[in-house]
Amino acid sequence: MNLDAISHAAQSSGGILYLMVVLLFIALTVALERSFYLAGVTSGGKRLLGELDPMPAVSEAQLNVMANNYAKTPFGRILNAAALHEHEHAFDRLPDRLEEAMMREAPHTDRLFWILDTIITLAPLLGLLGTIIGMFNAFQVLSGPNNAPTQITGGVAEALLATASGLFVAMVGLVFFNGLNNRVRHVFGQMEMLKTMLINRVYVQRQSAQDPSKVRELRPQPAPHNANGVR
Repeated sequence: MNLDAISHAAQSSGGILYLMVVLLFIALTVALERSFYLAGVTSGGKRLLGELDPMPAVSEAQLNVMANNYAKTPFGRILNAAALHEHEHAFDRLPDRLEEAMMREAPHTDRLFWILDTIITLAPLLGLLGTIIGMFNAFQVLSGPNNAPTQITGGVAEALLATASGLFVAMVGLVFFNGLNNRVRHVFGQMEMLKTMLINRVYVQRQSAQDPSKVRELRPQPAPHNANGVR
């Protein structure tokens, strides 16, 4: 199919095919931008959890350093909330403060997803509308006295291009949408893990400030060796 045929099909669909190109461009732009962003967030979350994992306790100074290092990620607000919280007299409220910080980050994490969701729903409907318009134009051939009924087959084929393009755009958007949703669930899982790790380590730090002799008891102990020297 050459460019003239594509242009004719687009005009017969009422310009719907041109709109499909715009929708596909928008969907790919949003999907790629969110993919790169979430890839960076998950990588940063993995690195942050790796830093916290071997630490038995975490001080306010360490929390401030981590909050500055991860300020551009959703984990920065959680670390900042933990650093600013009054651990000594209001430790029981720390989980609520961290949960609030997580909820504030949720709109930034799945930002622009509504555009992909809209395109997935709208593209097939617009394709169907373009097919209907193309059908109207195709059946106008029968109004001519010297036109044979078989001449409408070409117009019907061109009209179906709008539906096919709408389904294609929706399928591309759906693949990216589901993949990005999976990435977002992974980020929220990292946030939940970070919340739990911060609560546990702040508790150890708080107990060590009150009674340093308890720190060794609260630290995670290595697995014992069996007779073969294997843990």
